[in-house]
Amino acid sequence: MILVEAAVETLDSALAAERAGVDRIELCENLDEGGTTPDEGLIAAVAERIRLPVFVLVRPRAGGFVYSQRELEEMIRAIERAGSMGIAGIVTGALTSKGRVEVTGTRALIKAAAGLPVTFHRAIDSAADLPTALEAAIEAGAGRVLTSGGAATALEGVDVIAALVNQAHDRISVVAGGGIREHNVRDLIGQTGVREVHGRLVDEAQMRGLVDVVKGTSKPRNV
Repeated sequence: MILVEAAVETLDSALAAERAGVDRIELCENLDEGGTTPDEGLIAAVAERIRLPVFVLVRPRAGGFVYSQRELEEMIRAIERAGSMGIAGIVTGALTSKGRVEVTGTRALIKAAAGLPVTFHRAIDSAADLPTALEAAIEAGAGRVLTSGGAATALEGVDVIAALVNQAHDRISVVAGGGIREHNVRDLIGQTGVREVHGRLVDEAQMRGLVDVVKGTSKPRNV
């Protein structure tokens, strides 16, 4: 069975994604800029109202993924606070200035999650070498990695995603994300072998269409 995760920015969007039948929520702010850490009030409201697993993005700012020590400490505190609100997981990660996974910093972020599952987010698509970055994410302790295969969209990165799935050997889950819609998700899954897909919620109908195709209850429309 394929799991569908929806990226949302508001409580209303989270409720719409739940009604659409998704399996998991990724809660963020500023998705137009790649996503940043949501407000604590929003985290608390979504955790209270949503029955699905809610993963919270922890990223202090838009832009790159190279963080100062001060920023890493801020991220650790944000993870600890989010974890106390009853959420199900964290989405985060850090890179070095040379485009490698910052293993020490990422390991500290994962430790702060205190046993909650952690997804290494699409920072990995900015890494200089994705296979090496995947091994480093595993070394740091991430349970999932969200990737478009280093391309603008997951469909463009399909060959790389397939190679990463093969490389992972069940040591880490590879989640495909980036421009995934109901008209392309079936091909993406078939060509990569991913068991989890990630899409931004545009509206409830759009997400329901994606979910229905993934779950096999409808055929994709040409949208």
